[in-house]
Amino acid sequence: MNPPTISASLCRKIINTSGAPSAIGPYNQAVLVDRTLYISGQLGMNTSGSLVEGGAVKEAEQALENLGHILAAAGGGYKDVIKTTVLLKDINNFSEINQIYSKFFTDHEPARAAFQVGALPKGGEVEIEAVALIGAVDVGSVFINRGSL
Repeated sequence: MNPPTISASLCRKIINTSGAPSAIGPYNQAVLVDRTLYISGQLGMNTSGSLVEGGAVKEAEQALENLGHILAAAGGGYKDVIKTTVLLKDINNFSEINQIYSKFFTDHEPARAAFQVGALPKGGEVEIEAVALIGAVDVGSVFINRGSL
């Protein structure tokens, strides 16, 4: 019996870009499987790997810019994001983070979860991960029941 094969379109593709900071551990910035892009959590770091100054708001802004660079490297943009997870060192920064977040998701608002955590890598205040669906969405055929027109 032959082992099952996986379609080439379902194989994973590693996405890394110099426009965002390198991973700080044994992982990649993102992985694309078919058209679904899984973006690793992004801290508010610049490309040299240092946290930006200015606290949670500036870190959130930088983390979202980093997401944008990764999305672009995969052929997408913010409009393709379907789900984010926001990790906050202090949930009291939630409203301020929302103001920054809304500037990046102007076409639509993806599903989202937000949590307060005990600590983040590098002493960060904010980490944001995302899932995106890259490319045009094929809705398939549309059936119209002429009797109801």
